[in-house]
Amino acid sequence: MATNRVQRLFNFPDPVNETSARLVAFGVVVQAAAFLVFHEGWMLGVLVFGFVARVLTGPTLSPLGQFSTRVATPVVERLMSAPSRRVPGPPKRFAQGIGLGCTAGAAVGWLVGAPTVSFVLIAMLIIAASLEAFAAFCLGCIAYAAIWGCDDCDDISERLRRAVAQSQVAISE
Repeated sequence: MATNRVQRLFNFPDPVNETSARLVAFGVVVQAAAFLVFHEGWMLGVLVFGFVARVLTGPTLSPLGQFSTRVATPVVERLMSAPSRRVPGPPKRFAQGIGLGCTAGAAVGWLVGAPTVSFVLIAMLIIAASLEAFAAFCLGCIAYAAIWGCDDCDDISERLRRAVAQSQVAISE
């Protein structure tokens, strides 16, 4: 029984609701930008904890993941009249792992007195998370598909073409 509960706790969802993933990415952008503005090291701890929680358990132990899946996603999908789109879970977990690497590296840089390293890593995180949040373009998912392949990831190039087309329309308006 206890083993079953532990396995469920450390079970990353597959598939993942793309709206939830994008809302988590938006939350990461906000948190990371706050660190760049306020230069408060404890904010890196919050980011690291969130990524550790999401890598290990998906949204289960992540406050941002819980808010996104339980509160924000239903509201956004209802307001936009958009159905849930399911995407493969393993590439999203890999992307969370990359985010963990960036935030952990930034925290170590901060702790050893190398704030420039922290700022660069968090700026890179903001770029990657912004692509996910605003264009549904997941760099971690692309890396995952390139390294291990992903039968369910075949539409990534099509999604990239759509994202580029949408951004060109938005720029021209």
